[in-house]
Amino acid sequence: METNQKTVVLDKRVALAKAEHYCAYQERSQYEIRNKLYEWGLHSRDVEELISELITTNFLNEERFAKAYVSGKFNINKWGKIKIKQGLKFKQVPDKMIVRALNGIDNDDYEKVLLDCAEKKLRTITEKDPYKRKHKLMTYLLTRGFENNLILVVLKNNHLLES
Repeated sequence: METNQKTVVLDKRVALAKAEHYCAYQERSQYEIRNKLYEWGLHSRDVEELISELITTNFLNEERFAKAYVSGKFNINKWGKIKIKQGLKFKQVPDKMIVRALNGIDNDDYEKVLLDCAEKKLRTITEKDPYKRKHKLMTYLLTRGFENNLILVVLKNNHLLES
C-alpha cells in the first residue's frame, strides 16, 4: 500500500544539504524555503536557523529571487507588472524589493511586449463588432497583468482599435 506522506527530516545537517540543493536548483524565496523546511518536519527554531545559514552562505537571496522571478515572468510568460507584483506578494517578497525588481524592466521592452501580445490576440478574435472586439482585447491584456492606462495608450498609438 502506497502512502503520500513526505519524508520527515530530523537531522539539521541533512535538512541543510537538501535545502542548499533546493536553492541551487532554482532561485527561491524565504517563504518557499520556510514552507519546505516545515514540510520536512523541522521545528520553528531549526527552520529559522537554517534560513539564516542559507542567507549567510548566499544560497538564499530574496532580492536575487525577485529579479529572477520578474525576468522569467516578463521575458518568458509575457506577464505585465501587475500580475508579476501579485506573484511576488504571494511569495511574501518585501514591497521595496518588488519595486526594485520591477524597475529592472525596460519601458520600451515592456511596451513592445504589450504590443506583441495585443497584435497576437487580435489575430485570434473573430468578433466583428469593434466595441466587443476592443472589450475582448482589453480584458485579455488586463488578465495578463498590464496596466489599463498603458494598454489604451499603446493600442491608440499603434492604431489597433477602430473606436
